[in-house]
Amino acid sequence: MKRAIPVVVLSIAGLVPVWRYEPSIGGGTSTTEAAPAPSTSSSASGGSSSGTVVKGTTVNTEKGPVEVQVTFQGEKITAVKMLQQPNHPQTTAAVPKLIAATLEAQSADIDTVSGATITSDAYKESLQAAIDENAKSAATSSPSPTVAASQTIDGSALNTEKGPVQVQVTFEGDKISAVKMLQQPNHPQTTAAVPKLIAATLEAQSADIDTVSGATITSDAYKESLQAAIDAKG
Repeated sequence: MKRAIPVVVLSIAGLVPVWRYEPSIGGGTSTTEAAPAPSTSSSASGGSSSGTVVKGTTVNTEKGPVEVQVTFQGEKITAVKMLQQPNHPQTTAAVPKLIAATLEAQSADIDTVSGATITSDAYKESLQAAIDENAKSAATSSPSPTVAASQTIDGSALNTEKGPVQVQVTFEGDKISAVKMLQQPNHPQTTAAVPKLIAATLEAQSADIDTVSGATITSDAYKESLQAAIDAKG
């Protein structure tokens, strides 16, 4: 019997390439983003950028156009942004100084930046236009003060032994603004007493005033007619 010759089967292992990788932080997918291009405009803020945004006028200069945009909180300048500016190194250097000076001064009354006179002057002109426009808009939107309605009421006519007495009272809202005698006795003491009675009424804003000495009858009738007018107004 022949001896079986053992056959050694060689297993040839394939070479498996091992890919090296670096896990992304946090286990998520790594994303590459392009860096944003730098903006050609300059801005600075003294607070929140929210508020009323107003554009100044565009001022054309030999270096190029200049235009600012201003953010206001009420009348306060909180931010200034350059919408247009000359593409010039001196302008680029000057703009942050102009904006910082504006936020400090809270006006267009700022110094010109040395070496950038043309840009500085145009900046201040555009800035002033924005300030003026904001003030104009604020004045337009502000409610007008309420003017109290004027009302004229005649008091009752009272007959006295000296003659009839009747007053006419003008009210501005609840305030007594004027008193006029419609009827009064033709008597020197009455003539002298009436201005005193009216002055006392305007001061007291009521019929609770003193009687004028020597004109008691007229004074009492005056106060009664005056109170009737006040009561009629309600």
